[in-house]
Amino acid sequence: MAKFTASDGLGLSYVVDDYTDPWRNSDTLVMVHAAMGSARRFYAWVPHLARNFRVVRLELRGHGESDIPGPTQLTFERLTRDVVELLDHLGIEKAHLMGSSAGAFVSQSVAANYPQRILTLACFAATPGMKKGKTDYSSWVARIGAKGVAAFLRETIADRIDVNAVEAGFVDWFIAESARAPVEVLARIVPLMASMDLSPELPKIRCPTLVVVPGGDPIHGVDEYRVLERLIPDCEFIVYEGMPHNITDAVPDRCARELKRFLLEHAHA
Repeated sequence: MAKFTASDGLGLSYVVDDYTDPWRNSDTLVMVHAAMGSARRFYAWVPHLARNFRVVRLELRGHGESDIPGPTQLTFERLTRDVVELLDHLGIEKAHLMGSSAGAFVSQSVAANYPQRILTLACFAATPGMKKGKTDYSSWVARIGAKGVAAFLRETIADRIDVNAVEAGFVDWFIAESARAPVEVLARIVPLMASMDLSPELPKIRCPTLVVVPGGDPIHGVDEYRVLERLIPDCEFIVYEGMPHNITDAVPDRCARELKRFLLEHAHA
């Protein structure tokens, strides 16, 4: 785990996994996790991707080992800028960018507003934002505040994972790992994401884009996800039929193979 200092002084953590051939100028892939996530939630993806790409896993403000943001340090513009500043810190001119759920909201914003820095975009389980959804996100904040993250996730796990389709122990691990996110951060980031609608920004995304969505998601319907397919000019849209929201955790190998196939088709090097 490494750390760099963003331009507003906050320390952000990241992990680099690079098993590419040393004599090749291999492309870089930046991965941005979901809210309540961390770089560790992508552990199963790395073996699929790091042989062909330099994999960089960023931890969002207030998540994982990144510092907790102050009162003025958690805005959507700041989350977007963090990805660009990580590229600057690593000396990377252009990179592939992948995001999961809320991390894909951030990734969409980066691709739309910094197109010169992004080779391809991949969005997993992400609409253009949560503003137009039917879910009452204010109740999420209240329940998390009253019961804690672990209890909230235990009660809503069927929205996220098909518990009958995962190995024994996975649900407990997923909940414990997600519960590392501080309640105080989630009380700020959930309303922030609930206020976002990136639909007007999507036509500005000009890079090849992969969108993979869960077809049985009770949080967002497939029609909500299809807004990306309609508005992003170069978009490959794939539905994982019957699956709840957290496809990146429940079927990481399938997702990673999907991403690897897409990246190899569009590799820059």
